[in-house]
Amino acid sequence: MTTSVVAALLHYLGAVNLSGPGQSSSDSANGRDLDLVHAIAQSAHCIAQGKIGSGFDVSAAVYGSQRYTRFSPEILFSAQVTGGTCLPFVVSDIITQRWDHEKAQFSLPPLMTLLLGEPGTGGSSTPSMVGSVKQWQKSDPQKSKDTWSKLGIANSVLENQLRNLNKLSEDHWEAYESIVRSCSHLMFRKWPEVATDQHQELIVRSLLAARDAFLEIRCHMREMGVAAGVPIEPESQTQLLDSTMNMEGVLLAGIPGAGGFDAVFSVKLGDSSDAVANAWSSAGVLPLLVREDRRGVSLEDGDPRAREVSAAVSSIQIN
Repeated sequence: MTTSVVAALLHYLGAVNLSGPGQSSSDSANGRDLDLVHAIAQSAHCIAQGKIGSGFDVSAAVYGSQRYTRFSPEILFSAQVTGGTCLPFVVSDIITQRWDHEKAQFSLPPLMTLLLGEPGTGGSSTPSMVGSVKQWQKSDPQKSKDTWSKLGIANSVLENQLRNLNKLSEDHWEAYESIVRSCSHLMFRKWPEVATDQHQELIVRSLLAARDAFLEIRCHMREMGVAAGVPIEPESQTQLLDSTMNMEGVLLAGIPGAGGFDAVFSVKLGDSSDAVANAWSSAGVLPLLVREDRRGVSLEDGDPRAREVSAAVSSIQIN
């Protein structure tokens, strides 16, 4: 929401030129436009939250799906210390900073669908949970470093397997499409049984390796939560996620972000199915009507109501 508001205002005022529907954000908005949206959105987000977070959500909203390495926190120091006052100074400071975050293009492989769910249990306080984890890191540096290292390795394995699946889909599309659609109707244990050639065997092997890496990620996150005394993956969510991952065609199921009770997600193979959504609904989890989109910030015209709003806004004169 922060990125959308910032981008809309900057585009309306002519400070940036955003892309339209059917274009990637890099097609018509040059890098400097996106960098400006990113810098101001990050500072606005910092002021609203009262802290400097990882910045990943804003970066993904601006630039699209990516592998992200955060910026140096001191870049947003002026936004944090002013607390929203002296905005001209904050803006002039942050847009002249050398933003050192790293972003590499990354997206789900083809024929995979992301589903988000809202557990409806009131959510969790991310700052409080992060604070507890940091306190655990200070009190038990060796154990925390070991857990963090194992988590990083598992994350890298998952990333590499998803990248490998993207490459396999490019090199052997027919085999990829056939095996993924076949696996979408089966539980994961039966996926190897339907591979009919060496290419499909490689694809199934990569799917199962991605699944195993994600299970390891969840394991380390639970260990971290227990050690820090915070519910990173609460027991109620563990039961839901385990049952989801055992459903036909489900590759992954987990908790996004800092964990807790805010949300759950699932990645399913093949065409979108209502099976996971129905199971979640039965468990009191609300399936959300959002879908994955690898693009960053862009202009939309899919909603007919938006045209009425745009026309009304265009008729307003701002002096």
